[in-house]
Amino acid sequence: MEQKMPNHVAIIMDGNGRWAQKRGLKRTKGHQKGAEVLKKISEYVYDKKIKVLSVFAFSTENWKRDKEEVDYLMDLFLKAFKDNFDAVKKKGVKVVFSGLKDKLSDKVVKAMEKMSEETKNNNNGVFNICLNYGGQDEIVNASKKISEDVLNGNLSIDDINKDSFGKYLFNDLPPIDLLIRTSGEYRISNFMLWQMAYAELYFTDVLWPDFDEKQMDKAIEVFNNRDRRFGGVKKK
Repeated sequence: MEQKMPNHVAIIMDGNGRWAQKRGLKRTKGHQKGAEVLKKISEYVYDKKIKVLSVFAFSTENWKRDKEEVDYLMDLFLKAFKDNFDAVKKKGVKVVFSGLKDKLSDKVVKAMEKMSEETKNNNNGVFNICLNYGGQDEIVNASKKISEDVLNGNLSIDDINKDSFGKYLFNDLPPIDLLIRTSGEYRISNFMLWQMAYAELYFTDVLWPDFDEKQMDKAIEVFNNRDRRFGGVKKK
């Protein structure tokens, strides 16, 4: 039977540090390997005609980590942006970013803006990179913008609904169909809470640096075997 592809896949790429520590390496080596895996998986996703890929690159809580690790991650983002960008750009994929820019360096913000600008007219898919991101922050931020529009007379309270609210989020994206979290953790960690309302959740013990195309196919196979009723009852 032919597999049905989820339209929007979101990935919490967890386990880089543990992967490195298991091998007696510095945690930064795990992040480096993880970035290589992201490049490979993102290309594979679009080859399978999945339209939207969202990845949790760095949360608002990750600033609590050691400064050395955070600084390394920021430098790695710049390199990964370039490597990944060239690959997805060739595939005609639009690159967008979700998150707050307030703590990010000018170099990182400029790289993000460049990628977004150069791919804004691409329509073969969307690559949503969540950087300095928190799901609760996204909802609060959207609520503030809605309140401002109501106060300024640009929006009627009666016009606020699920569809209009979504347009005030960092990016107006379709609902997540499949969430994948690696490394054996069973939580969603404040990731894309609004978009995940009816997502199928797939958890695997595989650490992100060991996640490959076969693991991706396995997640999609599990998704295909789920009975998605969206609150309804399946007809006999």
